[in-house]
Order: sequence, then C-alpha cells, then structure tokens
Amino acid sequence: MNIKQLTANLSVSAQIMPADMEEIAAAGFKSIICNRPDGEAGDQPSFREVEQQAQTAGIEARYLPVIPGQVANAQADEFDRLLEDLPKPVLAYCRSGMRSTTLWGLSRAGRMSTGEILTRAEQAGYDLSALVRRINQSNATPFDVADSTHKVVIVGGGAAGISVASSLLARQPGLDIAIIDPADVHYYQPGWTLVGGGVFRPAQTARVMGSLIPRGVRWIKSAVAGFEPERNAVLLEGCRVVKYEQLVVCPGLKLNWDGIEGLTDTLGRNGVTSNYRYDLAPYTWELVERFKGGDAIFTQPPMPIKCAGAPQKAMYLSCDAWRHADVLKKSNVQFRSAGAVLFGVAEYVPALMEYVQAYGIDLNFGQTLTAIDGGRKIATFAVSSPDGSSQKVEVPFDMIHVVPPQTAPDFIRSSPLADPAGWIDVDQSTLQHKRFANIFGLGDAANSPNAKTAAAARKQAPVVAHNVLHNLGRQSVQARYNGYGSCPLTVERGKIVLAEFNYGGKLAPSFPAWMLDGTRPSRLAWLLKERILPPLYWEGMLKGHEWLAQPEMVG
Repeated sequence: MNIKQLTANLSVSAQIMPADMEEIAAAGFKSIICNRPDGEAGDQPSFREVEQQAQTAGIEARYLPVIPGQVANAQADEFDRLLEDLPKPVLAYCRSGMRSTTLWGLSRAGRMSTGEILTRAEQAGYDLSALVRRINQSNATPFDVADSTHKVVIVGGGAAGISVASSLLARQPGLDIAIIDPADVHYYQPGWTLVGGGVFRPAQTARVMGSLIPRGVRWIKSAVAGFEPERNAVLLEGCRVVKYEQLVVCPGLKLNWDGIEGLTDTLGRNGVTSNYRYDLAPYTWELVERFKGGDAIFTQPPMPIKCAGAPQKAMYLSCDAWRHADVLKKSNVQFRSAGAVLFGVAEYVPALMEYVQAYGIDLNFGQTLTAIDGGRKIATFAVSSPDGSSQKVEVPFDMIHVVPPQTAPDFIRSSPLADPAGWIDVDQSTLQHKRFANIFGLGDAANSPNAKTAAAARKQAPVVAHNVLHNLGRQSVQARYNGYGSCPLTVERGKIVLAEFNYGGKLAPSFPAWMLDGTRPSRLAWLLKERILPPLYWEGMLKGHEWLAQPEMVG
C-alpha cells in the first residue's frame, strides 16, 4: 500500500486490501472511497470485502466505480459531494490511484488553477497533463494529439500479450512494440487449481510484470479506456492517446462476481471460495483440509468461461484429499453445472465418469447459481426443465466452490471491436479482426470458438505474430490457427486426463498414444502439468520459444 497525499483532506492509493484497514485507520483516515469496479482482475477483492473490514475499523466506506478512462463529469461531481460529506481525511483508491486522482482533478476545475491541479497530481506521482485538453478545450476530440506512436501496440500483458510480443521480436528483432497493461503482477493462472489442491504455493504462480516484458518493448503502465480504429488510436485513462500501425488486443476477460446475488458479501468466509481468484485459492485448500464431512458443492456457470475444466478440477482434487483423509464417505459432493454435459468433448467423458462414480459425486446439469447466503449457508440455483421453464431451488452447503459468470472487459464490450455478444470479432483462422484489417484479437476476450485456455493462447500467439508481420509486408503468406486447446483435468493428485482438441472437438494429441493416451488418467500427464508446463510457460512461451506451437501456413 502506497498512499499519496493530494490535499490535507484527500489522499489516493492503488488497490487496498481488507487486511490493510487496520493500518489505514492507524494513519488517521476516517473514510475511504472505492473508484474501481469489482471484477477487473483476478487478484482484486470486492468492495464489499473491503467495506466489511472498514466498518470493523470504524471507517466510512463508499463505492463510486469508474471504468478506466471513462470518468464522467457527473462522477466527478459525485466525488466532490462525497469529499464534502464524508468524515475527513479521506482515502480514495482504484487500481493505481489514477482514476481517483482524475476525479479529484475534474472536481477542482474552476476552483483551482490548471497548473496547481497538475502540480499536486505530479507531486503524488500522477500525470494529468492529458486532462488539460478536457479541462480547457471541452470541444476537442481526445484523439487529436497522440502521446506516443508505435509500429505495433499490444493491449494486455497477460499470457497472450507477452507471448505475441516475444514471438514478434523472435521474427523481427528491433521491431517497435508497446504493451499496454496497468498490472504490477503477472499470474500463471493455470497454477491456481494446484494452489487450491494444496500442491503449489501461491507465490509460485506470480511474478513481477516488469521482469517479463521483453527487452526492447515499451511498457505503458495504464488502463485502456477505448478504441478509435478509424484513427488507429487507443485512448488510455487520463485521456492519453497511443497510436499504432498494427494493433493486437488480448486483455483477458472479466469475472462478474456481482452476477451472483450475495456472493461478494461472503467470498473468502462462511465456506465460500473460488480458485478463480489468486487470494482465494489458498482458502479453498484450507476448507478442504478442515472439512470433516457434509455438503460440498462445486458450481459451473454458463459458457463461455476461462478454462471450462477448472470447476471439475477443484472438485476431483478435493475428493481425492477427502478420500485419503477418510472423509469422503461422510460427504455429499455435488456438481451443479449450467451446462448439459460433463465435458464438451465426448471422448474424455468415460474416464471422468469413472472418477465421478468412484467419488460418489452427484451430477446436476442445467443448474445456474443465482444467489448465495453465506450466513445461512444456502445456495440458490435456477434449474432449467426440458420444456424450457425454470424454477428456483435452495440447496444447503458446508463448503461451496463458486465459478463466477464471465464476460469480455467493459472497455471491449462497449467498443467498435466487439461482436453483438461483446467479444472481439475475429476470423477464427487468422485471428484478424473482421472489420479492421490492422487489428488482431486473441486469448480469452476473442470470439473464436475455442476453449479459453493458456494452451490456446500459446498456439494463437505465433499465428498473430506472423500475421502482423504479413500486414507489415514482412511475410509472404498468412498463418492460421486450428482452434487447439488443452485442458489437463486433474482427476486425482498424481493423475490427469489430458484433453487436447481443435475446433469442433476434434482430438489433437501432442504425444503418441503409446506414450500418453489423453483419454485415460495418466501419471505422465500429471508430471507434465506439475513439473514441465510451469517452466515451459515462464521460460518458453513468454520468451517467444514456440516448442510444439509453430503456426501452420494458409494455402
């Protein structure tokens, strides 16, 4: 936590955690304002979690969420009103503190000189210079003046974004590339299942973002507000503009924790957990270890979601731990899924069903979690009937692993890059945007009909790198992506069913069947998941080494 003072009564900060509240109270703050919408990142606590700790510490808390770069004058006015009404001093926070500082700057317009606003923000470490156009030239379009221009701009510094940058540099050393991402930490999210299963420590899945940006690539540490593809421009928070010749968009997706009523009130306590958040995966293992029998529920929301096998992985690893602890026979384990089948590729279902039966799991399909009451330990599901009707069913639990509904990020869904469902609209083979030829999309936010997994991004990144260079006249033909995805289904500690498939669910094994039959549980597949894939990710994929990932050419 790094608190920066703007005025005697207002300071700003990057994301605070519930555990920070005691320190915040000791520093003398009487109120906090959250300017960050819930669900922006996988390491972000909800406002409700922060608010609960604030109340315990005697601190007032208010929620004024702002989408990056989309600070409205009405929000600045509301921010000003809160500053007047709340007990002082006030601490406002967002992802980095930039949105909170921008709200303050706009609220001061007309009451402080522009120079003083900029100076105070700069002393706190925030550059509001691009805001001058908005304050002094309200009729000017924000895209008129660029703060920087690059040959290739990549939106998103996750697995897909860094891999594309590295693959580009492997093909064209010295290429002018910029990556836009506001995060300080990069996560190996496939590892969170193993954190929740007691195999990995959380720290094994996280590295400092700056250590992973390829040498020679400019890192623009900011959030994207919008796109103007006709002007080849990206608008950042604080009204800054970056222009490009080629644009690659891969920001990941948004976890909609608020899509389940009551969930944010109880996450991380009352037996409610999720491996889809960095700070909650250890709580999953804590619950598994102390579980002595009772009702354990594992949920799966409607598709699409990130890693469709992850809800089952959490369940199988938990059951295996309970079996070894002689607890499973006292447990009522339920899988409640909004889908209609256990797994989308039929060839892998028989092996999974063997474990379902061995663990005594109660399968329930067509059931969507809609609400959760942590205090009463009751989960409410919408249950679909064959005739299309739906009814509400309340189910008690002692432990529940929740997977939230998922969407493309807000700044994608509201942009001209989106299809009607809100995803980046790309050709499923070339990953080129269907309307804007110098834009490519890949990873979880793209609408290509593949599984949303790191394995898919590993195959997509070289295709996009090749096709960007084709657009720049440096490759003669385009490359194509065949829809490859992989899902290592951890059916027990030490064994995995390694699902690998292309578009249409066509099996696409990477190894000969005599070595590794992916349709059967395998010790070798577990070693691959536990020992080989993490270093392959950090030292291979993110550094542009395309082992078993060379792109196919069109024609």
